[in-house]
Amino acid sequence: MTSTAQTPDTSLPLDMIIFGGMGDLAMRKLLPALYMAHLHGNLPPATRIISTGRQDFDRNAYLAFVEEHSRSFITGGAFTDEAWRGFLQLLEYVRIDVQQEGLDALARLSRPGAERAFYLATAPSLFTTICDKLAQAGLVDRNARVVLEKPLGRDLASAIEINEAVGKYFEESQIYRIDHYLGKETVQNLMVLRFGNSILEPLWRAPNITSVQITVAEEVGVGSRAGFYDSTGAMRDMVQNHLLQLLCIVAMEPPASLAPDAVRDEKLKVLRSLRRFSLANIARDTVRGQYVRGVSGNQEVKGYLEESNVPADSSTETFVALRTYVDTWRWSKVPFYLRTGKRMQRRSSKIVIEFANPPFPLFPETPGGVANRLVIELQPEEAIKLQLMAKQPGSGMQMQQVALNLDLQSAFSQRRAEAYERLLIDVVRGRLTHFMRRDELEAAWEWADPIIDGWRELGEKPNAYAAGTWGPPESFALLARDGFSWVE
Repeated sequence: MTSTAQTPDTSLPLDMIIFGGMGDLAMRKLLPALYMAHLHGNLPPATRIISTGRQDFDRNAYLAFVEEHSRSFITGGAFTDEAWRGFLQLLEYVRIDVQQEGLDALARLSRPGAERAFYLATAPSLFTTICDKLAQAGLVDRNARVVLEKPLGRDLASAIEINEAVGKYFEESQIYRIDHYLGKETVQNLMVLRFGNSILEPLWRAPNITSVQITVAEEVGVGSRAGFYDSTGAMRDMVQNHLLQLLCIVAMEPPASLAPDAVRDEKLKVLRSLRRFSLANIARDTVRGQYVRGVSGNQEVKGYLEESNVPADSSTETFVALRTYVDTWRWSKVPFYLRTGKRMQRRSSKIVIEFANPPFPLFPETPGGVANRLVIELQPEEAIKLQLMAKQPGSGMQMQQVALNLDLQSAFSQRRAEAYERLLIDVVRGRLTHFMRRDELEAAWEWADPIIDGWRELGEKPNAYAAGTWGPPESFALLARDGFSWVE
């Protein structure tokens, strides 16, 4: 599958059209990201940002809504009254109920000959309807592109249905399936770390690496997303997309070039090499959890079943941990441990590469010590730490673990864009490398679906864990039986 992108003509006016433009994602992430792109001169001349929604607002009412709900998400040091006023001049609003009416009003507002980028920040169930109506209104041409926000389906069948519906009107080179983790500086830096340093690449394989951990822990609960979340769960919401994409970058072979399809071809090979789960594997190598009442941020918080819009008998998982393997020569017998959950002890996303200990214990060993780890921290701070053993000061040869720490904030003076800002600029400039291709998405669902189906067949309730902890005890046992432990 190829997706050779059209090189955009940045001299053309840009119409960035956000469906769901009054929603939480638009207010918290998209508009602040576009403000930052505007502030730093990364939007084409004559850009307009057109939001659609069902609210019966005129433009002034919409701008007041943006002032109230979006402005506070801009970093204080980046905000200036002059830049904000200039940004507000780019904004337009169109009242449209896409389920009830066509897009004639939008067609009248969009400029002939403009580059059009459609951001579908809506429920996936509306993607087909929106694309049908965009085509009927004559708004889809060779210069158009569409951004699809996750979740892209709830299983393989629905993902294929969405891809087919969008693909009727947009070429693969015009489709940007967004995963904001791929916009994080440290995630993109992982490519350079792996393939730009001769010291690491020869070691990046079995048996030099003994395990890989990928953790995406959230301190928050489901909050206002409870209604959506209960029909989704952690596996669909996080593992099938975010965590698998991180796994792909860790495990992929060197691409022939940095061209979008060269990179995505290698990621696809990883997804197709992921070991499939039998029912016995699911029972042994996966852990589901659901948070109960506990203490988070020094205050007592509700359990999942006490959240608004969650059924009292819900068996939806808010935590997943699993062990999987990438069945290739490079990664033979190396376990990959994935973990994600809500209401965990703190917000933390990291990748931990654990290297093998020296084959002969020449020096006194630290109990339970691991000689070398590479820890790639994605949030809340972005950093890369190489943990090494060094001699403790004083007599004797007692060792202690120390870290070589690359703090990206202090190492580089340049401003580091937030993930959505970076990815939106990629959309504007026609760069597809950090977006999922159709076959990637479908391969991820092919791997995830049997696990979800197996949980249903096994019929077991998720394991309880107290809010403010690192998840159920069963997730620690998952690693302990292999002689490993989670790196917190």
